[in-house]
Amino acid sequence: MPPGLRGVAARLLFALLVAVGLAFLTLPVLALLLRVPISALGSYITRPIVRDALLLSLLTTLVSLGLMLLFGTPTAYLLARRRFPGKRLVETLVEIPLVLPPAVAGVALLLAFGRRGLFGPLIEGAGFDIAFSTAAVVLAQTFVAAPFYVKAARSAFQAVPRDLVDAASTDGAHAGERFRYVLLPLAMPGIVGGAVMAWARSLGEFGATILFAGNFEGRTQTMPLAIYTTLESDLDAAIVISGILVVASFGLLITFRLLSGRQLDVVGLGE
Repeated sequence: MPPGLRGVAARLLFALLVAVGLAFLTLPVLALLLRVPISALGSYITRPIVRDALLLSLLTTLVSLGLMLLFGTPTAYLLARRRFPGKRLVETLVEIPLVLPPAVAGVALLLAFGRRGLFGPLIEGAGFDIAFSTAAVVLAQTFVAAPFYVKAARSAFQAVPRDLVDAASTDGAHAGERFRYVLLPLAMPGIVGGAVMAWARSLGEFGATILFAGNFEGRTQTMPLAIYTTLESDLDAAIVISGILVVASFGLLITFRLLSGRQLDVVGLGE
């Protein structure tokens, strides 16, 4: 085959492979969105199982996000800007939930915080019962989603040029002022982007939640669990909830990409 024809054939094969890959990733989502009953959308959203799942997901994911911000931001800062013995071990421990199957995460949470778990007697002695409660939903979401936030926030803190922090130190700013007025504002787009991705991950959490929190409508049944419940009994309701999650996930992903691009521009690494 002449070199020119070989080049054309290679480009056509490359284009075909890309087209097949994109079709495989997008056609299922398109098929789902095309099945959403738009005309009856309002009536489905007001159904108790759909409404309760939406409200519970919104509440629990916002609480989970607050916990991730509260505990994950100092952790991300420590891993990004400090050197200390055992740092690699801490990084590994933070990232363990990323590689755990969701079912394993659920069993681990149950064995740690369940009634017969490692901390079960202590929790029960304090008058609490975490497993199979709304609190268990929050813990499951936080456990699986926190590493996404910590990794993104750590990268955001690392991207801030050290000379800017050193210049603030030379001007007399103490550690707290350097963090508040230099590091945090410059890292903020990346931090917010990481928070968006972590929220999206917690919104779609299923495996750990159903094992650790159960599937009780109005108490632990989040949107993914409601899809599982309605799939056989009310397919249209399952499609409506799935469509809402697809739209929310797409919006969150676009937001993350915009904020990530802004982070690169802020630190001078954008194109």
